[in-house]
Amino acid sequence: MTRVRAVVAALLLLAAGVVGPAAGHTGGSTGYASITVERTSVRYTLTLWPAAMLPAIADEIGRARAGDAASAERLLGVVRDKIALVTRGRRCEAGRGSVSPASPKAESLTLVVDFVCGAEIVDLVVRDDLFDVFGTDHHTLARIDAAGRTTQFAFASDTRETRVTLGASGGLGSFVLLGIEHILTGWDHLLFLLGLLLRGGNWLSLAKIVTAFTLAHSITLALAALNIVVLPDRLVEAVIALSIAFVAAENLFGTPVVARRWLVSFCFGLVHGFGFSSALRDLGLSTHGLVLSLFGFNAGVEIGQGLVVAVALPALVVLRHTRWERRMVWSSSLAIFLVGAVLFIERAFF
Repeated sequence: MTRVRAVVAALLLLAAGVVGPAAGHTGGSTGYASITVERTSVRYTLTLWPAAMLPAIADEIGRARAGDAASAERLLGVVRDKIALVTRGRRCEAGRGSVSPASPKAESLTLVVDFVCGAEIVDLVVRDDLFDVFGTDHHTLARIDAAGRTTQFAFASDTRETRVTLGASGGLGSFVLLGIEHILTGWDHLLFLLGLLLRGGNWLSLAKIVTAFTLAHSITLALAALNIVVLPDRLVEAVIALSIAFVAAENLFGTPVVARRWLVSFCFGLVHGFGFSSALRDLGLSTHGLVLSLFGFNAGVEIGQGLVVAVALPALVVLRHTRWERRMVWSSSLAIFLVGAVLFIERAFF
């Protein structure tokens, strides 16, 4: 009984983290940067949303959007100080910058800073230290336009620098890392998968569940990122929460048909695939660049998911041969159901 209580306590602590203010698929906040390289200059454009930002930064963004010049200047100062562009061993000089007019309906703020490099740019080192101000869980998804080609890079606190050679492409590895981080911090995805695996049956049934989820997630992530099928973010988030509650409720009150549970995994996995697609769409990448980023990101998601499954499955298989199985499945499913229900109410009605 002590083990059961420990697991329930751990899941309830997890629930408290999931329903917190930063509950999303990717931990922390995300900014979108457009880096346009001309012959001897670079225009750096950064779009920020107050949601999930540190409270002080969110307030600063709100005041700048309302027309406060001092707040706008402080945010531009952060860009000038924390974004470093280096070519031929020399750092490009940042101009004063400006705040791009925002739509009254939009919550975002766009900052524009022009950098003068003083020489023709052959290759460019871009360093992003915005994390020192915005927090270590911030990400900057960047589109880099140079010499008629588009590349992309996902900056994070542990991947702050990239080198762009005009005419070359890259950045795939950064999106692989971003995909791994996405799934490992995406507690709603993991809770859904755990709920399915709790009563997943034998190894073949478990393999079908994981494979179906992976296939469905990949299909809709690609469709949404390529703007072929796009659903409202609020609807997607609410249905993801509903899927968590559904599989947990089936564990508690129903008798899942294990042989066909991969169908549940596939159907709800289609919805989960939309969960992160908006981030890649908002980058505004060309189709070539987007497909490459999508491939890297999705590979990272599957690597991260594989790591989680590799840890969880042996534990669940061992559990099935003990007298604790029924109690563990029931208590874990109850905790997952409560998390899913709270998330659904929060996302659908608030």
